[in-house]
Amino acid sequence: MTTMTETSARFREFKMPDVGEGLTEAEILKWYVQPGDTVTDGQVVCEVETAKAAVELPIPFDGAVHELRFPEGTTVDVGQVIIVVDVAPGSGPAEPEPAAADPVQEPVAEAEPEAPKGRTPVLVGYGVAESSTKRRARKGAEAPAAAATAAVQGELNGHGSGEVPASRPLAKPPVRKLAKDLGIDLTTVTPTGPDGVITREDVHAAATPAPAATPAPEAAPQPVRESAPTSDEAPPVAPGARETRIPVKGVRKAIAQAMVGSAFTAPHVTEFVTVDVTRTMKLVAELKEDKDMAGVRVNPLLLIAKALLVAIKRNPDVNSAWDEANQEIVRKHYVNLGIAAATPRGLIVPNIKDAHDKTLPQLAEALGELVSTAREGRTSPAAMAGGTVTITNVGVFGVDTGTPILNPGESAILAVGAIKLQPWVHKGKVKPRQVTTLALSFDHRLVDGELGSKVLADVAAILEQPKRLITWA
Repeated sequence: MTTMTETSARFREFKMPDVGEGLTEAEILKWYVQPGDTVTDGQVVCEVETAKAAVELPIPFDGAVHELRFPEGTTVDVGQVIIVVDVAPGSGPAEPEPAAADPVQEPVAEAEPEAPKGRTPVLVGYGVAESSTKRRARKGAEAPAAAATAAVQGELNGHGSGEVPASRPLAKPPVRKLAKDLGIDLTTVTPTGPDGVITREDVHAAATPAPAATPAPEAAPQPVRESAPTSDEAPPVAPGARETRIPVKGVRKAIAQAMVGSAFTAPHVTEFVTVDVTRTMKLVAELKEDKDMAGVRVNPLLLIAKALLVAIKRNPDVNSAWDEANQEIVRKHYVNLGIAAATPRGLIVPNIKDAHDKTLPQLAEALGELVSTAREGRTSPAAMAGGTVTITNVGVFGVDTGTPILNPGESAILAVGAIKLQPWVHKGKVKPRQVTTLALSFDHRLVDGELGSKVLADVAAILEQPKRLITWA
């Protein structure tokens, strides 16, 4: 699928690309440009969130922004035009070809010409889903397409840049939805925003009844359905509200679908072991002073990851996948090590490609990059694809351990609990030692109890005696 088309010799359209492997839609989180701004080839114009991650979209040509088709917060199907660029600004009053008017719906993306067979290049990866994705109609949209576009543009800019009917109050889509949920007619609301735009506070003020001269029975507060919170801000709560409803979309929707699919597809088995990791903690301290590890972050997770890689090398059958369609077991001869990361947008599992081939300093560097990228919300969909096994470090939250659910398509996941100073029998005497609990969940279709037990026992043995990293590797 191409991501741009030429509407005339002067105007070009940029379409929502497939920013992952076969994703069909993405939500526009933020526009970095506005109509009239100059853009250059490769400049990032917006940030979108898919079911996998937040991704910045660069525009592939130079020009001036003529039109933004959708406001922030809108979920747009792959293939729909999101921005129109004037590639020859200042050359005259030419206008782009208008979209066909639709009295009921907003503009719908034009039909794409039949794509050639095989893999079609997209922005990230390959494989646009072969499905007909049409824009869902908004209820109550009765204006023609041109008026609808003008209204959207007005909402983007905070004022009416087109000829919007005077009877239509100015408000952004989340505010309109809030008013609908509260049963407020926007035409009765007094706007306080710039250029007469109705804000959330205006809607809440209209929903709050004026004080009466005599006491009246208190009305039962209504549930409030808010837009999904951003990574930095929780949804506002209406005065007196007893519930807040948050639409399930983006990363949270993907997490839910993946976890339900995994839990009810792969028969999970979880085994536990408690291990003395005092020697591992001493090795961590020594490595921090090692000049060969200078410039990289050294922590217990690094040695736990290395221990799991060695255990997989000793028990390669655990590194497999179940192919339901072909009824085959796919044995992987490489390890893409996933690291579960809690981010403001939710849980993501980026992975270190070919982790089995990396030296300890290389593994430390890759772990550091993975964590910092995840925290900044810049993990790409490609970085989360193709994992084979995963580590989840619940110990950072002070939790002893848990029963982790497999990342879809993988055969095993290792949960690492908090490392605590505990009384432990060491050389016949009770001494304070650094102790943790490990939990390994695995797909019992692929991994028998014996194999799963061997993998977990090997990880524990290495962490108890880290010199085995040398003798077993």
